[in-house]
Amino acid sequence: MKSRDFLFTSESVTEGHPDKVCDQISDAILDEFLTKDTYSRVAAETMATTGMVLVAGEISSDCYVDIPQVVRNTIRNIGYVGECSGGFDADTCAVITSIDEQSSDIAGGVNKALETRDENADVSVKETEELGAGDQGIMFGYACNETPELMPLPISLANKLAYRLAQVRKEGILNYLRPDGKTQVTVEYVDGVPSRIHTILLSTQHNPEINGVKDNAKVQEIIKNDLKKYVIDYVFETEEKKPDENTKILVNPSGRFVIGGPQGDAGLTGRKIIVDTYGGYSRHGGGAFSGKDPTKVDRSAAYAARYVAKNIVAAGLADRCEIELAYAIGVAEPVSVFVDTFGTGVISDDAISKIVKDNFKLSPMAIIRQFDLRNLPAKNGGKFYQKLAAYGHMGRTDIVVPWEATDKVDLLKKNVNKITACC
Repeated sequence: MKSRDFLFTSESVTEGHPDKVCDQISDAILDEFLTKDTYSRVAAETMATTGMVLVAGEISSDCYVDIPQVVRNTIRNIGYVGECSGGFDADTCAVITSIDEQSSDIAGGVNKALETRDENADVSVKETEELGAGDQGIMFGYACNETPELMPLPISLANKLAYRLAQVRKEGILNYLRPDGKTQVTVEYVDGVPSRIHTILLSTQHNPEINGVKDNAKVQEIIKNDLKKYVIDYVFETEEKKPDENTKILVNPSGRFVIGGPQGDAGLTGRKIIVDTYGGYSRHGGGAFSGKDPTKVDRSAAYAARYVAKNIVAAGLADRCEIELAYAIGVAEPVSVFVDTFGTGVISDDAISKIVKDNFKLSPMAIIRQFDLRNLPAKNGGKFYQKLAAYGHMGRTDIVVPWEATDKVDLLKKNVNKITACC
């Protein structure tokens, strides 16, 4: 059956977007707790609006963290301070906290569940007691061969443009930019394969005037020319697919973007879950990542599903692969593992699914151990999850992310060779 011809669009946002401000605050809090106490249980939710940040949730830990200070430092590092604050300033905003301990019912389910494991597994007594999933739910992982990092091309490009948009601001290349920004890329697919870049959209918060220029039409013209040169051209210089003479480039299509960040829109943790993953190209289980410690399978199992899918594609077992994992609270092993290669697999999806079950340990504790999820903040100078909270949790190449490893490729190939040899 012939693949469809279609347009597909994905968006990304910069770290100054109000929702991403909240994601980064929640993950900065998580980083701080895990750095001081690796067994902290954290579920931190953040809301931000003009002049105010509210942090609420459930946290159980043996250490103390100055949450208001973490909040202010995060906002300051994003860039909302002084002249660029626009009504939301790290030094003057109110910080309100409402934190309870983790529910004893949830903790009991996580701590007492049983796990089938290797007798020789090198784990501490405390770790062997913490085995159940922290909640029920479904998580999806995805990979495809459209980019070197095995991500869908639209979200890969949107993230790179958003990252560069923040970079030129922070490095002072375009010092009139403010922290809030959004990107969007539309890719034209022919016969199911990326063919060309159809549309590029950049919206960026900016000062009301640039180098003494106050006329808004002239300000927007300066911004468009600068973003074309320093952001779009820069990103696509190393890309295989480049804009052509028919590519539409839209910069600040609203005509003006001075009021932004939490002053322009209230922000909430977990409201950019599609930006965090595959840009809508794959299904999503609905659970957010930020502010959650690794016992929450919304986070850890989503990372594991990406790991499995990426290794399958990297091994050449399929051109596209989506993995669904499902868990029950307090139960260690996933209640279901589903593999879909969309007809691109070299063997049947059922056969690949059996290989996955035989070669990947997918209980919460096994995932935490394999990726060392509790210790990543301490190993990265106290900041790891916060770095993931903007520009995507999957397909990252700017930081070392353990679930992006392709160390199962040889093992998967051997298993496929056994199957094909006997058939």
